[in-house]
Amino acid sequence: MTRRSAGIALAFVTACISGVSIWLNGRAVTHFSDATVYTTAKNAVAGGLLLVLVLAFGSSGRASLPAIARRRWPALLTVAVIGGSIPFVPFFEGLKRSEATQAAFIQKTLVIWVALLAVPLLRERFRWPHALAIALLMGGQIWLAGHLGTVAFGQGETMLLVATLLWAVEVDFVKHLLGSIPPRVVGAARMALGTVLLVCWLALTGKLGDLAGLSALQWRWALLSGLLLTGYVAAWFAALARAQAVDVTAVLVFGAVVTAILSGVVDGAAIGIGGTILVALGSGLVAWAAVGRPRLGFAPGAISPARSSSRGTRTRRTRSASAGRTLPGRSSSTATRGRAMPGWRSSRARSRAPGRTSP
Repeated sequence: MTRRSAGIALAFVTACISGVSIWLNGRAVTHFSDATVYTTAKNAVAGGLLLVLVLAFGSSGRASLPAIARRRWPALLTVAVIGGSIPFVPFFEGLKRSEATQAAFIQKTLVIWVALLAVPLLRERFRWPHALAIALLMGGQIWLAGHLGTVAFGQGETMLLVATLLWAVEVDFVKHLLGSIPPRVVGAARMALGTVLLVCWLALTGKLGDLAGLSALQWRWALLSGLLLTGYVAAWFAALARAQAVDVTAVLVFGAVVTAILSGVVDGAAIGIGGTILVALGSGLVAWAAVGRPRLGFAPGAISPARSSSRGTRTRRTRSASAGRTLPGRSSSTATRGRAMPGWRSSRARSRAPGRTSP
């Protein structure tokens, strides 16, 4: 499996975890009086687990975690701010002030904003399969959400859009950082430092006592959702380190299919078959375009790696075969020298042997 294929596979794993998490969060948040308190609790679980994993298994073969933290702390703090803390507040507050269908649609536009940033900033490729896949993904989301009507951008919708844009900036920024920082370090810093910032926010808003007074049942919900969040962040950043941000973000939309299936099987909700098919087709198209990109022939006159490698193999074989041949007139003398060499060396060895004198 190539590095890019591994990234797409990890993106599908992330999508499955995301689909389960969204369904579970809908149940868990009902046990909390404040959504931000719930977010802080589950993020604390994920941040603690990711930090323990980094400290237990090491950060990188090139540098230790303290060295990376000292050298790149501004970048890690930026990830915690724009990804692990601030977006969660407007996102959950916006959920309470807007319709669920509109909120879901706004959040799923993440792939569009990531693509708009990744193409000029990260120089990622955006071809016709990506455009078609995004169209399928958005169409499937509209179908799954049902009748959207006119999206009226009130305060709640604006807060949701702000959170989505911040997460889009985070995706492209993290993709840039993963060239020099291991993904598990970035993930641990995102959740651990982000939790610290969320705790500070609760202290400023006078809700820190709500976090300290959580019941055992509430902590069980936070622990379960935090475990899923740990797997999500670890798989998500590992996927970003191996494949394009546009590709993995588009595949992430497949999580809506998992959520729809869980809602239909467990909750008895109606499953939009058409929307599910469109989202699955869009995610599959992105995966096929990412893994099979060398065979798509995007660049005019480009030679696929498979053909170029076979051509290079034939060239190397031709060179090695021609190197084995000798030019006329030189083969006999070369062979003669090659045959004469052992005799010359043996005569010198006999002349230097003990008990023999030179002639």
